[in-house]
Amino acid sequence: MESQRQSKPSPAPSRPGPLSSFVRFVVCGGGVGLLSSAAVPMLAAAMPWAVANALVTVAGTLLCTELHALFTFGTGRRPDWRRHMQASGSAVAAYLATTAAMFALYAVRPSPGMVWEQTVYLTASGLAGVGRFLVLRLFVFADRNERDGRGGRSMRSETLLPGEPNLRLIPGTDTSRRQVAVTHPALVPPAA
Repeated sequence: MESQRQSKPSPAPSRPGPLSSFVRFVVCGGGVGLLSSAAVPMLAAAMPWAVANALVTVAGTLLCTELHALFTFGTGRRPDWRRHMQASGSAVAAYLATTAAMFALYAVRPSPGMVWEQTVYLTASGLAGVGRFLVLRLFVFADRNERDGRGGRSMRSETLLPGEPNLRLIPGTDTSRRQVAVTHPALVPPAA
């Protein structure tokens, strides 16, 4: 005889605070970075270094995005391709910032020593990392279902594609189902 037990729905995961998220960001990114630094030389034994580095960079970025969505920022769900592309964009921006810092160093000091190179690179990497953390926390993995404090209605903040209808929630007294109104300009009849 099977036990009939009613299961309670699991509560939505709580979003970690900024400091906790930042520590998780550093741990996840640093851990994947260490794994990547070990993987590139092993792959480079079988293929050109640039190809090995590109493959590991792509794989590492995908893995970090998954970890950041699930663990760092506590979204409770895996990231979709849009969030993967946004996170990749922030990684490219961080790469460009560190590259620009190194070019600037070589413009100012044509033959800097290792101490200068490491100082500039690590400083630029740290600043780019903080910038990337802010972009990921505030834009890429921001909670899209935040309440707006005025009426408790859900705010839709996703970017719409051209031609995509904007579905606006209609507040109602029946909370068991949601009513939706189409607000796409081509579908809304003109007001009389």
